[in-house]
Amino acid sequence: MIVCVCNNVSDRKIRQAVADGVTTMSELRTELGVAACCGKCHSCAKQVLRDALEESAQTQSVMFFGALPA
Repeated sequence: MIVCVCNNVSDRKIRQAVADGVTTMSELRTELGVAACCGKCHSCAKQVLRDALEESAQTQSVMFFGALPA
Protein backbone atom coordinates (compact mmCIF):
# COMPACT_ATOMS: atom_id res chain seq x y z
CA MET A 1 0.00 0.00 0.00
CA ILE A 2 1.29 3.47 -0.83
CA VAL A 3 1.59 5.50 2.37
CA CYS A 4 3.23 8.65 1.00
CA VAL A 5 2.00 9.63 -2.46
CA CYS A 6 4.34 12.62 -2.74
CA ASN A 7 7.44 10.42 -2.47
CA ASN A 8 5.97 7.08 -3.57
CA VAL A 9 6.70 5.36 -0.24
CA SER A 10 4.94 2.09 0.49
CA ASP A 11 4.39 0.27 3.77
CA ARG A 12 6.96 -2.28 2.54
CA LYS A 13 9.60 0.42 2.22
CA ILE A 14 8.83 1.59 5.76
CA ARG A 15 9.06 -1.97 7.11
CA GLN A 16 12.37 -2.44 5.28
CA ALA A 17 13.67 0.82 6.75
CA VAL A 18 12.81 -0.51 10.23
CA ALA A 19 14.64 -3.74 9.43
CA ASP A 20 17.60 -1.57 8.43
CA GLY A 21 17.56 0.23 11.79
CA VAL A 22 15.14 3.16 11.49
CA THR A 23 13.28 3.72 14.78
CA THR A 24 11.78 7.23 14.62
CA MET A 25 9.66 9.36 12.29
CA SER A 26 12.56 11.78 12.00
CA GLU A 27 14.83 9.00 10.74
CA LEU A 28 12.08 7.77 8.43
CA ARG A 29 11.65 11.27 7.01
CA THR A 30 15.40 11.54 6.42
CA GLU A 31 15.69 8.08 4.83
CA LEU A 32 12.53 7.97 2.71
CA GLY A 33 11.12 11.50 2.62
CA VAL A 34 7.90 10.44 4.36
CA ALA A 35 5.77 13.39 5.54
CA ALA A 36 8.32 15.85 4.15
CA CYS A 37 6.03 17.47 1.56
CA CYS A 38 2.33 17.91 2.27
CA GLY A 39 2.30 15.94 5.54
CA LYS A 40 -0.99 14.16 4.89
CA CYS A 41 0.69 10.77 5.27
CA HIS A 42 2.21 11.49 8.69
CA SER A 43 -0.36 9.66 10.83
CA CYS A 44 -0.50 6.61 8.55
CA ALA A 45 3.29 6.46 8.27
CA LYS A 46 3.61 6.75 12.04
CA GLN A 47 1.20 3.84 12.52
CA VAL A 48 3.04 1.66 10.00
CA LEU A 49 6.32 2.55 11.75
CA ARG A 50 4.86 1.61 15.16
CA ASP A 51 3.50 -1.68 13.83
CA ALA A 52 6.82 -2.54 12.17
CA LEU A 53 8.76 -1.72 15.35
CA GLU A 54 6.39 -3.88 17.40
CA GLU A 55 6.71 -6.79 14.96
CA SER A 56 10.48 -6.41 15.00
CA ALA A 57 10.58 -6.47 18.81
CA GLN A 58 8.37 -9.58 18.92
CA THR A 59 10.55 -11.36 16.37
CA GLN A 60 13.71 -10.51 18.30
CA SER A 61 12.29 -11.78 21.62
CA VAL A 62 11.15 -15.05 20.00
CA MET A 63 14.61 -15.50 18.53
CA PHE A 64 16.22 -14.74 21.91
CA PHE A 65 14.06 -17.13 23.91
CA GLY A 66 14.38 -19.79 21.25
CA ALA A 67 18.15 -19.64 21.63
CA LEU A 68 18.14 -20.42 25.36
CA PRO A 69 19.32 -23.90 26.36
CA ALA A 70 16.66 -26.29 27.64
